[in-house]
Amino acid sequence: MSRLLDDDEITRQLTDLPGWSREGDALVASVEAPDFPAAIALVDAVAADAEATNHHPDIDIRWRTTYWRLSTHSKGGVTQLDVELAHRIADAAHGLGGRFLT
Repeated sequence: MSRLLDDDEITRQLTDLPGWSREGDALVASVEAPDFPAAIALVDAVAADAEATNHHPDIDIRWRTTYWRLSTHSKGGVTQLDVELAHRIADAAHGLGGRFLT
């Protein structure tokens, strides 16, 4: 299991994750897809990665916008697993023509 990242580590990791920010004990982002099917495809793509790593994000879908919240609940905050999943979400979003909302 990954260890909890400290504030400096989280800040440093976020420099490589445009569109992501920290909200309390989680990493958060909003991604706008070109259309509703692309938003669902994004969730589906991430679901496979999340299941493979047994690390599941909180996801909210509103039409073509997806809202992501990553936290390692068993550790009470952000771990490297969250950072890695954020990178996978970003890659999948860009591959489907999504853009991060700030």
